[in-house]
Amino acid sequence: MKTVFWTTFWVFLVDQASKWLVVHWMDLRNVGTIEVAPPYLVLRMAWNYGINFGLMAGDSPVTRWVLIALALVICVAVLWWTHHEPGGKWQKIAVGMLVGGALGNVIDRILYGAVADFLNMSCCGFNNPFAFNVADIAIFAGALGVVIFTPGKKPA
Repeated sequence: MKTVFWTTFWVFLVDQASKWLVVHWMDLRNVGTIEVAPPYLVLRMAWNYGINFGLMAGDSPVTRWVLIALALVICVAVLWWTHHEPGGKWQKIAVGMLVGGALGNVIDRILYGAVADFLNMSCCGFNNPFAFNVADIAIFAGALGVVIFTPGKKPA
């Protein structure tokens, strides 16, 4: 479980540091857009009140606290499962990425009332209208890693 803890810690730290840097230090919340290497990388401020792609979005305190509670329940369930059904090193890293990203977005909801999304990437004639953050990348990669790196049970 040490691997899960340290992966969670570093993902959470990188996520929160990137958000502080972009939202506060670079003042993206007021500037709105910073073209770094358009269209490949554009920093575009977006406050996500819902889940992925703004689903279930609503600037309601009830929605906010339900999503916080749901994320925390999922984190606890994944940690419990990992503890009772241990896998290898890569599975533990994947779990840490998933939990670290989820906790990063939980802190956003507590501090800002919404998740701070700011990365926007487009390429090859495709104009991506969505923004995301480091936590979102970690959650996606972690969930995929849990699926890939969890050993299957052999039939009895």
